[in-house]
Amino acid sequence: MTATATDTRTAAPWTPSWQSGFAQLGPAFGREILPTPLPDPYWVGTSEEVADSLGLPQGWQRSSELLAAFTGNALLPGSRPLASVYSGHQFGVWAGQLGDGRALLLGQTHGLEVQLKGSGRTPYSRMGDGRAVLRSSIREFLCSEALHALGVPTTRALCVTGSPAPVAREEMETAAVVTRVAPSFIRFGHFEHFASRRQYGELRRLADFVIEGWYPECQDTADASGRAGYAAFLRAVSERTARLIAHWQAVGFCHGVMNTDNMSILGLTLDYGPFQFLDGFDPGHICNHSDTQGRYAFDRQPAVAWWNLHCLAQALMPLIDDAHAAEEALSSYEAVFTDAYLSLMRAKLGLLEAREGDAALVQGALALLAAEQVDWTIFWRRLSHAQVAQDFAPVRELFLQPAGFDAWLLQYQELTTHMDRRLMADLMLKSNPKYVLRNYLAEQAIAQAKLGRFEELQTLQTLLARPFDEHPGFEAYAGFPPDWASHISISCSS
Repeated sequence: MTATATDTRTAAPWTPSWQSGFAQLGPAFGREILPTPLPDPYWVGTSEEVADSLGLPQGWQRSSELLAAFTGNALLPGSRPLASVYSGHQFGVWAGQLGDGRALLLGQTHGLEVQLKGSGRTPYSRMGDGRAVLRSSIREFLCSEALHALGVPTTRALCVTGSPAPVAREEMETAAVVTRVAPSFIRFGHFEHFASRRQYGELRRLADFVIEGWYPECQDTADASGRAGYAAFLRAVSERTARLIAHWQAVGFCHGVMNTDNMSILGLTLDYGPFQFLDGFDPGHICNHSDTQGRYAFDRQPAVAWWNLHCLAQALMPLIDDAHAAEEALSSYEAVFTDAYLSLMRAKLGLLEAREGDAALVQGALALLAAEQVDWTIFWRRLSHAQVAQDFAPVRELFLQPAGFDAWLLQYQELTTHMDRRLMADLMLKSNPKYVLRNYLAEQAIAQAKLGRFEELQTLQTLLARPFDEHPGFEAYAGFPPDWASHISISCSS
């Protein structure tokens, strides 16, 4: 059994100023456990922006001590690693107790929790090995940073380290560890866990902890019993979640496994598994090979989030103690999602003000794209440049039957005839990325990384960090995916 977190192995030269955080909630919320070392670790990828947010010293990625710490081979000074327990619904079915089966919370510093993913077995690993593989770790590292650059709320990734240690998945792969950060990794499933076990004291302690840290405005709504505060908390989580899903839909992002244990209580994109950015626009696209029923298809994501929020509401009922109040707390979800989504889509169209007819214009564009499965990212980027040049021929070329586009374009131009074209184009070019993490681009970087070459990963990281810029000379990364890209199969295995 892995040792508890009293090991004296420490890593320098970084000594974080750890803050009291999740661990203060007590032993019912998790178990202290040491990471399991990996042989011959090496750096795969690092993020200077995340490092700066944590206060890491210059040149930190050249430190063998920090390489060891972020692989789980040594402890950062003062760290007491913790695996948290939670439960949840997976593919719509109650799964019971789950927990951090391969993740360890090292602590909280600079207002951010630092967590290792893939650092070995924990008391919550069930039948798993506690490991992550190089393939999925690179995908998470790149995608979390890419979504952040797109303005989508998300956890972040400080680094990925690799090891030649073998890990068995569909085939034999090699191990890796992602160091990821977030204000909190608390999930809907944490609340479901304590509610399902009727541990109402722990449930209240958890809710109070989250409200005090991230939803302090909800404290002002509490009555003598505190119940109104919990209903306000549910409403605030619901509205954050609605805005998150609106962002996903606007950038064409499929999460792929929206279980309640993968839903952030802070409205962040959490747990990167079988995700995908859309190529051709197929509203019913299923990016997860394991999702045989299509529960988490792209166009179902708003409804699934709504269903998951009802699970959270049920978990909070012992605190809210008023079914009508809980129902009312969730009642704003649809309007908030619709408003946020329409606002994002207006920006993609360069609409400088809200006008009657905007929603119909958006729906008309979506219907056109879906009819021929036109490439999502390329359509919007070409439309942006067309607004600059007032030449829509490159957009028209995307359609085999352009008559529908011609009719839509006429409607679009009539609606925007009074608007400043330069301002419209500027807004569009800042709202429609040229570069997204397509599956085939990730696969190419992974293939090179397996050979010990990380230049492709670094190129992608650079492009995705500034996805709205042109990056002359790298146009191939913004082109149509190759034919083989449609055969990439992504499952929950990672």
